[in-house]
Amino acid sequence: MIVIGVENMHKYCFVFALGYLTVCQITRVYIFDYGQYSADFSGPMMIITQKITSLAYEIHDGMFRKDEELTSSQRGLAVRRMPSLLEYLSYTCNFMGILAGPLCSYRDYIIFIEGRAQHRAQPSPSGKEEMPCERAEPSPNIAVIQKLLICGLSLLFHLTISKTLSVEYNIDERFQATASWPTKVVYLYVSLLAARPKYYFAWTLADAINNAAGFGFRGYDENGTARWDLISNLRIQQIEMSTSFKMFLDNWNIQTALWLKRVCYERASLSPTIQTFILSAIWHGVYPGYYLTFLTGVVMTLAARAMRNNFRHYFIEPPQLKLLYDVLTWIMTQIAISYTVVPFVLLSIKPSFMFYSSWYYCLHIAGILILLLLPVKKTQRGKTTHENVQLSPSRKFDERENSLGQNSFSTTNNVCNQNQEIASRHSSLKQ
Repeated sequence: MIVIGVENMHKYCFVFALGYLTVCQITRVYIFDYGQYSADFSGPMMIITQKITSLAYEIHDGMFRKDEELTSSQRGLAVRRMPSLLEYLSYTCNFMGILAGPLCSYRDYIIFIEGRAQHRAQPSPSGKEEMPCERAEPSPNIAVIQKLLICGLSLLFHLTISKTLSVEYNIDERFQATASWPTKVVYLYVSLLAARPKYYFAWTLADAINNAAGFGFRGYDENGTARWDLISNLRIQQIEMSTSFKMFLDNWNIQTALWLKRVCYERASLSPTIQTFILSAIWHGVYPGYYLTFLTGVVMTLAARAMRNNFRHYFIEPPQLKLLYDVLTWIMTQIAISYTVVPFVLLSIKPSFMFYSSWYYCLHIAGILILLLLPVKKTQRGKTTHENVQLSPSRKFDERENSLGQNSFSTTNNVCNQNQEIASRHSSLKQ
């Protein structure tokens, strides 16, 4: 970062960090324990890779690019000076997120370290943001207890039910030969549902650890209640009730989705959706199942977007028809998600193809036919709707009520700090 300079540091850091991570992943998988999932040293390295690349892009945006060239989110995250060695190591290797993350932006971390996090904005009844600069530091105790309870339930579910609902049973020869199609569909959904609590446990515990240390405060809601979801990595209710592929992606591994958006999707000039999914596969590791999952995810995401844009407006009214639409899209979304992520769990190429062949590649074929047959609508930016897939929360409602990690309070913090500096100058002048 120091030698290359701000003009090109983001490219070199990205290639070096991701390349080094890939070499370590190859070593772990093909030398130590192929076919056995382990998070040993590669887990922390995946988080550090995100931090190194994120910071490099943020410094490049803040110290080289002009403000008018940046998006609003890039402008809010831009770092205007090179961090010191201590600040750099503190951000990349701090104990709170070294094992399982979650990723946070450098600016949010520095705001927390400098003790300015409690000065985040509070929406007023008129909808505008007020500056509660004199508020006492909020307590994370309630948020931590709630998240630890979720951790306990997730762990209990994983240790009891998950063990009896193996994903591998989907490719069992006897099961494939004797089970009816409805049984196969139901078991596919249930087995993948049972595989999720271990992720709920790990990510919620990581979030609770950061909250317990005082990190993760995201301001106050309209009722004045402190919100501790700045770096939360998932929303379980929205995941399980997803009625679209995008809704599922928006609420699953949120901070990684934001990282993919910031370092790849927003900056890709050609096929950003495909590039983003490929980067996600490379970052996860070198198992073939990862690549099958994310390549399938490209087809499913684009097909789901095409279906939504072409048909959803016919089902808005009356409410009964909208309810029917939501039920049908929930069923299709859960089946499509389960179908897509089976190789991610199976890891190896042979069992993954065994599963897809047992389903006759039906969703792959359906997705490709949808992309070929349905018209593609143009967006305001001139890109196709298929390519304009957002991998992070983007709607105004989500930004106001549910969005995590969007750093909507960065500008407010700056204004709040400026107000404090002005007040301190006035007091010193009076003295």
